[in-house]
Amino acid sequence: MAGKTSDAPLDDLMMAMDVVDTLRHEEGQIAKELKTDERDAAMVERLRQVYAAQGIEVSEEILTAGVEDLKRDRFVYTPPAAGFQRTLAVVYISRDTWSKWLAAAIAVLLIAVAAWYFLVKLPAQQAEADLLARLNALPATYTELVERIDSLTDNADVEAQAGTIAADGRLALSDGKNEAAFKAEAELRQLAGRLQEVFEVRIVAREGVPTGISRIPDANPDTENYYIVVEAVDPDGNILKREILSEEDSKTTTVDKWGQRVSENIYNAVRRDKMEDGIVQKGTLGEKRRGELNIKWRSGVQDGAITRW
Repeated sequence: MAGKTSDAPLDDLMMAMDVVDTLRHEEGQIAKELKTDERDAAMVERLRQVYAAQGIEVSEEILTAGVEDLKRDRFVYTPPAAGFQRTLAVVYISRDTWSKWLAAAIAVLLIAVAAWYFLVKLPAQQAEADLLARLNALPATYTELVERIDSLTDNADVEAQAGTIAADGRLALSDGKNEAAFKAEAELRQLAGRLQEVFEVRIVAREGVPTGISRIPDANPDTENYYIVVEAVDPDGNILKREILSEEDSKTTTVDKWGQRVSENIYNAVRRDKMEDGIVQKGTLGEKRRGELNIKWRSGVQDGAITRW
């Protein structure tokens, strides 16, 4: 047996919706003109006239139902009340917009994190690992350098100096004083390097460079200091740079030639030697030998040097 349906025919439903819509336009005028108890009948009558003017025949039932539907706000869209579900719905509907911004923000965040890791974190970890490796290797390095120094010299004072530096380094290392521990390593390397050096201190007799210089010091105008311009030359003929402390301004400068203070006798002897033929025959003023720390000077060479003239 066929069942009944409660749904209104489509034409009737469309007509009811049109009636309600028409009523909304007419309701304001009718409400102004009539009292509340007369408004429903007036609405039905007004609707009949409106549709009759358009040549449309509408049944009394539909007109009456339209007035009732208007009272119940049927066919009126009422947005859902604010709440969590509505918020979720709005977020879902607008996903095409906010998802692009979210993706861009995530991309920027990922780039920033990657940049921080590769430019900051990773280099810091590598530097920390390198530092730890160097610290762990220091005890063996001290031993190796002391043995090298012992093999380079027979000077007991120099050997004792190397042993003291190494002991200070080990103590600093055990106390966690890394800077002092590395400084001890540098001092041992410097000491070994000085012992390995071999060169001659030769008098400069080239054109354009003075061979001898005399100065009257400001502190003692009654005296005169004499200097011979020299340079350090290794066995292969290479001119070496040296750190020289100037007695005029107390500054240490790395230079390839300097003025070494000498006695007046040596100064005059070198001057006469050069005046004979423009060449200084006795051109070596001192010698630095392997295994020794200091230069062995000719007689008459004094302490003190200058780096500018």
